[in-house]
Amino acid sequence: MPLADQPRTSLVSLRTALRLDAASSGAMGLLLLLAAGALAPLFDLPVALLRGAGLALLPFALALAWLSSQLRIPRGWAWAVIIANATWTLDSLLLPIVGRLSPSALGTAFVVAQALAVALFAGLQYAGLRALDGSAAIASPSALRG
Repeated sequence: MPLADQPRTSLVSLRTALRLDAASSGAMGLLLLLAAGALAPLFDLPVALLRGAGLALLPFALALAWLSSQLRIPRGWAWAVIIANATWTLDSLLLPIVGRLSPSALGTAFVVAQALAVALFAGLQYAGLRALDGSAAIASPSALRG
């Protein structure tokens, strides 16, 4: 069953959630990479941390865009994205608590807001994946090997 014909049990299809995540990750990656110097003093976060996050997000965004363009989205890869997003969310929320960083109020608001956005993407992707259970639009785990 093509993704366009998926059952309407999910607010957003897996493919759409991956595309939205790709666009958001790419935009955030560019913002952090290009504006790290300006954002660092506002957020009271190190330039290297912001720039590093931006650099990490760009290949992730490209991978998401590629994955969302595949005719059949491998189930294992979809799970990998969901787990990566959940990990990013948890790491972001723990950063000001267990890290040696003390972001400003604006920095804390930024970190929490982007963490919540990433958690939303993970939730949409999970819902989209669940809606496709048993569908031909999701490749079996063996499709990851070849």
